[in-house]
Amino acid sequence: MAYAWVFRAAAILANAAGLTGAAVKASYRGLLGAMGRHAGGAGDLAGALGHFRKVTRSYWPGLFHCYDVPELPRTDNDLEQLFGSHRYHERRCSGRKVASPGLVVRGSVRLPAAVATRLRGEVRGEDLAPSDPGAWRELRAGAWNGGKRSGRRAGDSVATRPLISEILRML
Repeated sequence: MAYAWVFRAAAILANAAGLTGAAVKASYRGLLGAMGRHAGGAGDLAGALGHFRKVTRSYWPGLFHCYDVPELPRTDNDLEQLFGSHRYHERRCSGRKVASPGLVVRGSVRLPAAVATRLRGEVRGEDLAPSDPGAWRELRAGAWNGGKRSGRRAGDSVATRPLISEILRML
């Protein structure tokens, strides 16, 4: 019985029917409830089922986003491939043997931009306009001020900071 539940969980998460995230979540929640109610019939594997349910609960908040966002990688392996591909292309473009330190400081801006460009192909001017200017300013300020923790970065000019700050306020 326990093995059948695990295979059923895999089938639900595979989502061959193309259900929405909410529908997959409801179906999976029902399976986990059945596992909890009938765990006694699993014999020696009852503890393993309890652990399976506990681990699933820890991943629950982020488990179903991939069913509602078409291009979101579904597994950790897919996500690692995405990051690895970005690292490879960045090293190839820059001539560096290791990843750019700028990726750490400005990764919250650079990585999504690179991924969006790769997934969507052509990017038009109106695609670049922020949907929430306040959130964009906050993100941009965080990326610009990221060097405060590690000191002044190469290429930062004390003379340009007020100018850039003024431009950001105008946006």
